[in-house]
Amino acid sequence: MMKKIVVVGSSNTDLIIKVSEIPRPGETLLGGEFMTFPGGKGANQAVAAARAGGDVIFIASVGNDAYGEEAIKGYRLDNINTEDIKVCKGVPSGIAMITISAKGENAITVASGANAELRPADLEEAEEAFLEADYMLIQLETPLETVQKAVELCAEFNTLVILNPAPAADLSDEILKRVSILTPNETEAERLTGISVGDEPGAAAAADALHKRGIPTVIITMGAAGAWLSDRATGTRIMVPGFKVEVMDSTAAGDTFNGQLAVALSEGMKLEDAILTAHGAAALSVQKLGAQSSIPRREETNSFLKEKRK
Repeated sequence: MMKKIVVVGSSNTDLIIKVSEIPRPGETLLGGEFMTFPGGKGANQAVAAARAGGDVIFIASVGNDAYGEEAIKGYRLDNINTEDIKVCKGVPSGIAMITISAKGENAITVASGANAELRPADLEEAEEAFLEADYMLIQLETPLETVQKAVELCAEFNTLVILNPAPAADLSDEILKRVSILTPNETEAERLTGISVGDEPGAAAAADALHKRGIPTVIITMGAAGAWLSDRATGTRIMVPGFKVEVMDSTAAGDTFNGQLAVALSEGMKLEDAILTAHGAAALSVQKLGAQSSIPRREETNSFLKEKRK
């Protein structure tokens, strides 16, 4: 029986301008190409999990506007359960302004809009989703009080928590002690620990510091180099290599990784194998433009991994 995954997080529309390079403060660049794509870290991860084969419930908040309406339509096309998405009157849906360079680097500015209206009370109304789910995947583009409530509900219903602490923020021990798996990138790991994470020794030291704050499993993503896995239960401390590919747009790489990781673990895959599969999905995503438009389906990821094993 397929295990359920509840995703709590943001829903945005990405307004993208592709330019030769990221502009410096005060600089104006002409000749950019403009596009609109669905996005938001929570939504991206929900879509990634659904396309990986997961049975996904998405809890989010959108505005009563065209952006929110189109977002929900898109989630339904990916067979995501949208019953617990809150629609706010008089509040615009979340918007992200994304500038992408020719090298695939990006700079992102977010207007949270309705995402800021996702409240603890909304999660209480949706508590059946937590009861049904085996895993919850959550990020930090909604209020921290809501994140706090989400992990408390997971503790109540024995739902395992995967927290992707993005965008980088300071988190209380009250939140972290209820997390089963933490998946920061180098910047986010440094924000939480004060330890520079630029190589394996740095990642190992940061993971140890996070274990001391009560987190059993730490996975620090480090781009194409891979991810540092530190699992307190088994004593595993290794770098799981990633895949080097040509990067067009890295916007959804981390979200794709997390969504695929949640599904792989829910299906009983071992941690190292789940991370490798997540690397494959993320590598495919960076080769296409946009967030959700770049997220691969299960068969695409399987084909990519099969080819890499030859």
